[in-house]
Amino acid sequence: MLKLPEVLTEIGMSRAAFYRMRARGQAPRLVKLPNGHLRVRRNDLDDWLSSLDTPAY
Repeated sequence: MLKLPEVLTEIGMSRAAFYRMRARGQAPRLVKLPNGHLRVRRNDLDDWLSSLDTPAY
């Protein structure tokens, strides 16, 4: 499971932009741990990134 800062670095996005996308339902699913920390499963991030693949013509 990846920490949110790791995810943001990997996708090159600010925290604010990520949360805007999340509010619109367009971001990978977050998992809230019992201690309140947020994580993203590697599978969820990879699937989300794959879903963004659109040819640029």
